[in-house]
Amino acid sequence: MNEKLVQIGRLFLKLGLIGFGGPAAHIALMRKEVVLRHKWMDDAQFLDLVGATQLIPGPNSTEMALHIGLLQAGRKGWALAGICFILPAVLLTGILAVSYKQFGQLPAVQPWIFGIKPAIVAILALTIIPLAKQAGKSIELRILGVAILLLHLLHTNELVLLLGAGLYGLLRYTTAPNLIFPWIFLQTTSFNLKMGPSWSVFFLFLKIGSVLYGSGYVLFAFLDTALVSKGLLPRTVLMDAVAVGQFTPGPVFSAVTFIGYQMQGWPGAIAATVGVFLPAFLFVLILNPLIPRMRNSRYFAAFLDAVNMASVAMILGVGIQMGQNCLTSWQGLLISSLSFACGYFFKKINSAFLVLGAALLGGLI
Repeated sequence: MNEKLVQIGRLFLKLGLIGFGGPAAHIALMRKEVVLRHKWMDDAQFLDLVGATQLIPGPNSTEMALHIGLLQAGRKGWALAGICFILPAVLLTGILAVSYKQFGQLPAVQPWIFGIKPAIVAILALTIIPLAKQAGKSIELRILGVAILLLHLLHTNELVLLLGAGLYGLLRYTTAPNLIFPWIFLQTTSFNLKMGPSWSVFFLFLKIGSVLYGSGYVLFAFLDTALVSKGLLPRTVLMDAVAVGQFTPGPVFSAVTFIGYQMQGWPGAIAATVGVFLPAFLFVLILNPLIPRMRNSRYFAAFLDAVNMASVAMILGVGIQMGQNCLTSWQGLLISSLSFACGYFFKKINSAFLVLGAALLGGLI
């Protein structure tokens, strides 16, 4: 294995272990490592990848890992980055699923998570500043960013915001853009699943991974309709799966490993996990070569600029919402302030130390 593949494997395995806080937080950690520490790309290229991941279904942070791996080391890097980023969460979730099935409850880890969330808010703040400067190339784009932020805080659908921003960018150059989007947005939650072969579980989660936009909470809404409402899964188990997705690192989508295990044991866990993540691998492989062409086209460059600005605004919106939830006490404010100061004054500090130090401080407090 060459040196670049070793670096990719180590980096995304580490990010998979410390990546708490959801896609926006994962992207912030990736920028710190990929742009600032390893200097594999600049903010402009990184931002284009962020915008591209927002346009396809599936877990955004996993897709970012796949894009970065593909650009750095081809298809081997693509596969290695994705697997290493997903693997820690899947293994930990699988262990919790076995324990839950045996004992009927989840372990008490809340004191340690208490410290991580304020640190993630600080890392998000450190990430937003340079990305906003890069995305806000004009007053027009900055105004668009403010509008998207306000609409996001009002809970407007994420896909509507992204495509609306992209269309606005195109309309700056033409009043009649001729666009053919390469994805069909299947907005359906109708599944015909019977508890039986693991293939049924696989195809259920394959369909979800192929059409699902938005956060992990949207995933759980899909599953509530597909499983709970049909009596295939108790709602209490789904709620515990939500908790597992929150207090384990890595992509929230790994919670499907927990659900698949409760349904059909290890075969169900493997089928659900492969099914929900497989579309992301394929979408990135198809989309990645098109990004430079989009940037070189005046029309698509305008589309991408507007989508990038919308993406930054939405990441800021996530940070504001996280801050409202975890910066409500002096302890949370202290941890977040210390994390921000460390990240600001010591720009080369490893992000793992910020997250783990905050977890330790949160547990002690």
